[in-house]
Amino acid sequence: MAKTRPSGTALRVSDLAQNASTGFEIVPDRDAMDAMANVLGLSGLRKVRFEGDVRARGDADWILTGTLGATVTQPCGVTLEPVTTRIDVPVRRVYLRDHVDDSDAPETEMPEDDAVERLGAWIDPGAVLIEALSLAVPDYPRAPDVTLGETVLTEPGKAALTDEAMRPFAGLADLRATLDKDTPD
Repeated sequence: MAKTRPSGTALRVSDLAQNASTGFEIVPDRDAMDAMANVLGLSGLRKVRFEGDVRARGDADWILTGTLGATVTQPCGVTLEPVTTRIDVPVRRVYLRDHVDDSDAPETEMPEDDAVERLGAWIDPGAVLIEALSLAVPDYPRAPDVTLGETVLTEPGKAALTDEAMRPFAGLADLRATLDKDTPD
């Protein structure tokens, strides 16, 4: 097993107590948050805190549970204005000694539990923090009061195919109202 600690937050599995949980709390400093923001393509990152514990699950498996909190700033997907989002998410990873990873197979089905990983010599809550944060960050942040307009493209001389035209039954309510009005009581 590797004796060199991969990061300052990594926990050696052989040093973990089998009958008690091992708690952790990660509160990165400004330099670490700037580095994470750079890696994740964020404009800003603050108030990052990841706390939880690692405990045994059976004889050879381990489970990490925790809570991740962070405030991220990203450009709006429409206007590029800064958008600030607060993230508070539960995090869970299960490390299995006998886990078989078939991700290199030509055809792979999605696993039932995507929190399951192969157990190695180390469990690194710092690496889990970055992975969980990257999954929790909004893909397309939008500034308040920003709406997407309708894009209409067509060939010259032809009627444009709009969102309204794509709903063939939308005009039936108007037609029914007209027919009801024309029908004497």
